Amino acid sequence: MADLFDSAPQDGAPRREANRPLADRIRPANLSDVIGQDKVLGPDGPLGAMLASGSLSSLILWGPPGVGKTTIARLLALETDLAFVQISAIFSGVPELRKVFDAARLRRQQGRGTLLFVDEIHRFNKAQQDSFLPHMEDGTIVLVGATTENPSFELNAAVLSRAQVIVLQRLTLADLERLAQRAEQETGRALPLTAEARDRLLEMADGDGRAALNLIEQVLAWKVAGKLDTDQLSQRLMRRAAKYDKSGDEHYNLISALHKSVRGSDPDAALYWFARMLEGGEDPRYLARRLTRMAVEDIGLADPAAQRHCLDAWALYERLGSPEGELALAQAVIYLALAPKSNAGYVAYKGARALAKQSGSQMPPAHILNAPTSLMKDQGYGAGYDYDHDAEDGFSGQNYFPDGMKRPVLYLPVERGFERDLKKRVEWFASLRQKRRSEGKA
Repeated sequence: MADLFDSAPQDGAPRREANRPLADRIRPANLSDVIGQDKVLGPDGPLGAMLASGSLSSLILWGPPGVGKTTIARLLALETDLAFVQISAIFSGVPELRKVFDAARLRRQQGRGTLLFVDEIHRFNKAQQDSFLPHMEDGTIVLVGATTENPSFELNAAVLSRAQVIVLQRLTLADLERLAQRAEQETGRALPLTAEARDRLLEMADGDGRAALNLIEQVLAWKVAGKLDTDQLSQRLMRRAAKYDKSGDEHYNLISALHKSVRGSDPDAALYWFARMLEGGEDPRYLARRLTRMAVEDIGLADPAAQRHCLDAWALYERLGSPEGELALAQAVIYLALAPKSNAGYVAYKGARALAKQSGSQMPPAHILNAPTSLMKDQGYGAGYDYDHDAEDGFSGQNYFPDGMKRPVLYLPVERGFERDLKKRVEWFASLRQKRRSEGKA
């Protein structure tokens, strides 16, 4: 099936075969006809500037399904007079790649270059990806790879260093509306839908131009009188499942959005991303674990009850299961978003880990070491230790860091939530410690 495009027959041009798939019938004739990718194809975009300079380098086209990756690759070959060769990483192996490289080398000897389009390039293993490198370097091929996965994680660094990554965007509703209008122009028929149902149809495509054309083609094939409303449309068409890969890039994008919405104290946004992940089939236990982490990392001691709230919601989910238990997790999302925030404990912990790594194996000061043997007593273990409960205010102010180490300040509580009280305690103990030292008692 062809990728998306925005073109229509010119006035007076012969009508294309009506029995061909609609997506193929309105394939664009040039890059300016492609919908929704003006940022990369416009005069100031990376591909527009590249073509204007007359130099096309190897590319990785990264974007969701149905945004024009295959179509753009075909048109790049057309506009640069390169032979277009397409393979899929799903169906191709090393023998097929050798044949492609041999044919490209022969074609180059005859004076013409080759644009090799590799669909699903992230599915090639490291050795297969490495096989492209010498042919990219000597100009035998211009590689254009297409991927729906983050190239940073899925492609070899050597390939990425020799190719420019071009990010393609999912189509907006306005883009899909343009696509619908071109489809109507091509077929000579208007979609038999009310304005609200038309919007619903385009929403069903979820930013995928190819899916939109498939849906449009189905609706245009119906023999209906008048216009269908949204309820009638929903009875005839099932809404597409949202794009979500529980182990892929979208998984990490959405959990990042949820985490940052909680950190940003926005319960509505946090609930939205939480629901998006559930709708995509995410395991609620994974979400329970991540919510508990947010309570520790971003709320911390500003509201110690947040951690307990998450654990209780997690336990409720385990008892109730889905969908009832998901409500407990949703309420935890709201609680976390509205809780006072502090990462002081998290920062203090990371600082302590860094200091421990830096300071090596320094011994604790002798006065805080136990001395269960006479030899240890002779070595000074425990000598001079002040029992805090016997000291004034229950605080001796002694040094507990290794001898000779400058006392660090790791925990800096904030003026929010329960940490306001902790900040007062920190400051009180610091003043007492200074007082004990000035009195020579510490």
